[in-house]
Amino acid sequence: MAGAPTWKTAAARLGVAAVLGLGLVACGGSDDGDEGATETTGTETTAAETTTTEPPAPITVLVSNDDGYSAEGIDVLVTALEGIDGVEVVVVAPLEQRSGSGGTYTDGEVATSEVETISGGEATAVDGYPADSVRVAIEDLGIEPDLVVTGINEGQNIGPIVDLSGTVGAARQAVAHGVPALAVSGGSGADFGQEGYEDVDYEAAVPIVVQWVEMRLESIRDGSLAVEVSNLNVPTCATGGQVRGLLELEVAPEGPALDGQDCTSTLEDPPDDVTAFVNGFATLTVLPDEPANPPEAVVPGDS
Repeated sequence: MAGAPTWKTAAARLGVAAVLGLGLVACGGSDDGDEGATETTGTETTAAETTTTEPPAPITVLVSNDDGYSAEGIDVLVTALEGIDGVEVVVVAPLEQRSGSGGTYTDGEVATSEVETISGGEATAVDGYPADSVRVAIEDLGIEPDLVVTGINEGQNIGPIVDLSGTVGAARQAVAHGVPALAVSGGSGADFGQEGYEDVDYEAAVPIVVQWVEMRLESIRDGSLAVEVSNLNVPTCATGGQVRGLLELEVAPEGPALDGQDCTSTLEDPPDDVTAFVNGFATLTVLPDEPANPPEAVVPGDS
């Protein structure tokens, strides 16, 4: 994105280096008096004790979204996750834009195809909804993810609009299959309906996502991470300033969830995710496993 800063994580990378101690062989020779004959005596080989540590097993992260496999946000997310040591990324996402579909799913088979992300990475496209993508990845394609990350969505998913989000719907499908999930959304640069609404700074979410994963690598690997949906929203600071920090808050039942973000705000101690977000804070909330209303099942061919 033009004008967007390039972020690099400051978190330390995990990884174990094997250090080998190499001993040099010293040989001493003596002449026994026979011409042309030499004998090596008293030769000893001393080697430092060799210690080898196996690197930890990699974790598998399934990446999906609701904007489709060819969206900019998922491409940025995949690139960020692939840069984390010990992480293997698999991409299974909707064939087309499915924003606002919540947990809607297909009651029946869905077609899949092999595609590529914007950067040319391998991906599987699912001709269905975001929830279908995660279900198909696990049930049909045999992927066994340790973590599911969805996004980066084009526009925030906070407060009263959370249950409308296909990004969240896909994450909830992961939890239904016993896999912890992180849903990631980038804020719009202006109020909904105004010019610039879709100007999302996806890169602003990268350091927060990477740090979130890196801090949990061990619990992801050993299966102790809570099986729940963590919902991360990162503002776009279109009018100046920078992201003011990350706050863990409750989901607001109402409020201006579609407003632009003011990263120059001086508001402190916001009470909920909507208030914090529109005042320039990134927000992290833990969502109920199920939406307030049961997700809709769609039969292929129905109008």
